[in-house]
Amino acid sequence: MRFLLFVLLFLSFVYSLGLVLANNTEVGVNLLFSQAPTMNLGLLLILCLMLGIVIGILLSLLIFRVLQNRWEISRLNKANTHLKEQLTQANAVIDRQASAPTVDEAVYGARTTNVQGAAETDLNAGGTLSKRKRD
Repeated sequence: MRFLLFVLLFLSFVYSLGLVLANNTEVGVNLLFSQAPTMNLGLLLILCLMLGIVIGILLSLLIFRVLQNRWEISRLNKANTHLKEQLTQANAVIDRQASAPTVDEAVYGARTTNVQGAAETDLNAGGTLSKRKRD
């Protein structure tokens, strides 16, 4: 990879040197608001070429960054939508489980509150607890 880069750099240097030597006439440069001194046409072409390459690279990096941010935003929006769907499904499961009867209600029916209420009245009426042998 480094060898290829070295070859490309060498070829661009040779091309630039040939451009300067082939275009050796002096030209004046008008910059609209000021006048630059006369310079070699080949050198002017190389400067403009380098300036164009630098501006092109900077703009491409900026555009790539904007596109990368858009891709990231769209990916995060998709993930957000997926997580909202999972949350909705989880809430539905929780609601179903909350409305489902408990084990005591399923086995003993709705009397569990009455049994607890009766046990409390027996406890309050007797005042003491006694051990009974279970059969």
